[in-house]
Amino acid sequence: MTLAEKQVQLTAQLSALKNGQDRLALLVEESKKIPSLPPESRMDENLIPGCLAKLWFVAEVREKKCFFACDSDSLVVKAIAGLLCEFYSGHEPVEILAHDPKFLVPLGITQHLTPNRRNALGKVWERIQQFAEGGR
Repeated sequence: MTLAEKQVQLTAQLSALKNGQDRLALLVEESKKIPSLPPESRMDENLIPGCLAKLWFVAEVREKKCFFACDSDSLVVKAIAGLLCEFYSGHEPVEILAHDPKFLVPLGITQHLTPNRRNALGKVWERIQQFAEGGR
């Protein structure tokens, strides 16, 4: 499935809920299913700076495709970071770099985030971009 197809699917799923708070609540529930990172990945070098919550981010390339994982001590932060990690995982760098996550803004998810949590979302996207740029 391409990122454009994933975007259509995700947008349809989230748009079925009546407002941004309900959409964020769904993402938080879904984040509870995301496996925690193993202890060896929860190290300082994997921490994303500038977040009040601890947010760990790891990336790897397998068969020319990027894969991302994250973990946080905050369910909301894990939910929004996990959304991006899940969305972009399994895609080649060129496709990732051509597909900005701005499509999430009209869904109203970011409006219900504190500025610090919006900052965390931006930093995860920066890390995904940086990793994809290095993998081209």
